[in-house]
Amino acid sequence: MTSTSRRARLVVAYDGSSFHGFAPNPDVPTVASALTEALEKITQSEVQLVAAGRTDAGVHARGQVVSVDLPSRTKIESLARKLNALCGPQIAVRDVQWAPASFHARFSAIWRHYRYTVLNSKMPDPFLATTAWHIHVPLELRAMQLASDAIMGERDFSAFCRKPADAAADDADESIAADP
Repeated sequence: MTSTSRRARLVVAYDGSSFHGFAPNPDVPTVASALTEALEKITQSEVQLVAAGRTDAGVHARGQVVSVDLPSRTKIESLARKLNALCGPQIAVRDVQWAPASFHARFSAIWRHYRYTVLNSKMPDPFLATTAWHIHVPLELRAMQLASDAIMGERDFSAFCRKPADAAADDADESIAADP
């Protein structure tokens, strides 16, 4: 960050069906590339996004948090509207705020929420085709519930985390639960 820039925090939702993931990838459309292109057009400055997490091709997000350094002159109150106009219907910037200079979308995240949806029916549902895994044979729900008992509850996932070198050691406890 420079003396003429400020850190911004964006909350982004996207339908990943037409993207090859979040992270920039040359020659294929990605969410980060679309956001970067729109931000650079609006601010007339080069920007570099940092996301709380990366998604694979075809994966959707409802609340991906992104940090980015923008020129201080950027009108933050109209930025979401301008980004949404440029990014099209597959990407929606739900919130934009100035953030402290120390904010880092990835390393400042204190939780993440993932949802996996299974449609268990004989026939597919075209309205769920891009958001649910269709299983046409009956599932053994009781066996699945018993198997999931082994992973329910709070767990320490710190071994799976990569922290910046200057980060203080802290607990990375997570909770795993099933939706009813």
